[in-house]
Amino acid sequence: MDEKQKGGISVNTENIFPVIKKWLYSEKDIFLREIVSNATDAITKHKRLCALGEATADDAPYRIDVTLDRVAKTLTVEDNGIGMSEEELKKYICSIALSGAVDFLQKYESSTDNAKGGIIGHFGLGFYSAFMVSDTVEIHTRSHTGAPAVHWVCNAEGEYELEQSDREGRGTEVILHIAEEENAYLNPVKIREMLQKYCAFMPVEIYFDDGDEKKEEETPAPINDTTPLWQKPISDCTEEEYKEFYHKVFPDMRDPLFQIHLNADYPLNFKGILYFPRLNPHFESTEGEVKLYYNQVFVADNVSEVIPEYLLMLRGVLDCPELPLNVSRSYLQTNSYVSKLSAHIVKKVADKLVQLCNNERAEYEKVWNDIKTFVEFAALHDEKFFDRVKGALLLKRTDGKYQSINEYLEGSADKCVYYTTDKALQAQYIAMYEAENIPVAELDTMLDTQFVAFLEAKLEGVKFRRVDADLSALGNEEKAEENKELCELFQKASGNETLSVKVENLKNADVPAILNIPEDFRRMQDTMRMYRMMEGEQVEDALPHGTALILNAASPLMQKLTALSGADAERALALASYIYKLSLLSVQKLSAAQMQQFLAESYRLLTDLAQ
Repeated sequence: MDEKQKGGISVNTENIFPVIKKWLYSEKDIFLREIVSNATDAITKHKRLCALGEATADDAPYRIDVTLDRVAKTLTVEDNGIGMSEEELKKYICSIALSGAVDFLQKYESSTDNAKGGIIGHFGLGFYSAFMVSDTVEIHTRSHTGAPAVHWVCNAEGEYELEQSDREGRGTEVILHIAEEENAYLNPVKIREMLQKYCAFMPVEIYFDDGDEKKEEETPAPINDTTPLWQKPISDCTEEEYKEFYHKVFPDMRDPLFQIHLNADYPLNFKGILYFPRLNPHFESTEGEVKLYYNQVFVADNVSEVIPEYLLMLRGVLDCPELPLNVSRSYLQTNSYVSKLSAHIVKKVADKLVQLCNNERAEYEKVWNDIKTFVEFAALHDEKFFDRVKGALLLKRTDGKYQSINEYLEGSADKCVYYTTDKALQAQYIAMYEAENIPVAELDTMLDTQFVAFLEAKLEGVKFRRVDADLSALGNEEKAEENKELCELFQKASGNETLSVKVENLKNADVPAILNIPEDFRRMQDTMRMYRMMEGEQVEDALPHGTALILNAASPLMQKLTALSGADAERALALASYIYKLSLLSVQKLSAAQMQQFLAESYRLLTDLAQ
């Protein structure tokens, strides 16, 4: 080869059409969104030209009509927008991937117009989605310029015919002849569902005629809301409107807890409303649903690139006209805009929580139990989120009051948060702390265990101790005398050779003995137990290494037992065994053997009392 050669790649329609029909869109249903979007763009273009004085408006309101004819097996989408001349139809319809929307924007829209005039189209491929369900597609169109109307017919192989049309009005009519194997798209229920999914908030009124006879007095109503709530200024929206919109979009009988109305102009351009739903994380799926829109056109649910996984329990809508979508408008192409958008949304969620905590504390406390798990999960996964919301993290106390961590620690000498994981099981410990005016926080979910360790790492000097882990706040200053015989008695009664037994003076003389379980060992055991349970193993509760049985020297019962151990060793052992099991009951469930023995001992004691 002597000379460099140049050329252009050619594409044969008989080769590209099968690819378009099978691979362009992830779901066939999207074809209706694309055809209706084109109709919307045609109307938007005409409005723009009228505003520029390059077209003349008439008295007819803008509208899109979707008509189903089950006899003729056709689905028609008609608009009264800008229309096309023969030359424009040849240019934009007979050429694949040549976008009339892009040409229009380049000619009539400023390059700095972030909203791009509300134009939806971009790639010049949407129209061809019609062939995914059709064996023939027709177009009747008349340009706003008054040029002769044109009729275009094309089959699934890409062969078309062009002739003059008898259409009188401005606009375009696209007629899809549904293929035999796609008869599902002749079902009016399915078409209505598709319109409500993809076109519910398009900016032009859409009317659906399902082919059934209508009563003369019936006034047709559009199937869409052209001015969704997210387009309104935040100051003009009421709480009732937010709730009404939520129920309209999501099948939930309960009202949401609260919402976050987003309206960003620069450097990002998007709007939306996010809701915290009222869910019970113990019994319901916590997966939410955030619907993504592009100029009011539905794109997808739960796009993880925009809404981080740890916030996917949210419900709501986001309208982002600058999203970098792929050619099928089905998913995102990752770029810096998407990451900035995601970061901005996370910041707005955090700011809303802080604002509620600081300015609407009573209302915030009412919803805290519902959002606590979500907020903790998000804080664990995003350090920046935690840094923003750490002042809005509340502790629910056993007396029903709520405090932030800083509020709880005010006046605390040891910077320690005392908590319970089971308010009923650990009631004795709680009562002892509250008697000393030490509040006890409720941390009773599986996530709390991880979150406590996370908080200790992030909050300098702050410690969390379960109520059975640290009894130093409950002891008297007076040191108890050693009682080796009593310790040996309880060691034998417990049947646990590794159990440490100590004698101390406790301020509460009504409690004869109490178990002291080291925090670190217990957390390690809880983690190991959780993993073993996840693997399907049966796990029995066992006291963590380092557990100590504290015998209360101030208890009258313990003093009587000391005297009894010398006079009646057998009776003393039985009582010691019973007291040990009572202390065990305050921290965990008894095993089957322990429960059987405990009941037998209870019956014997009752028999002795009855004599």
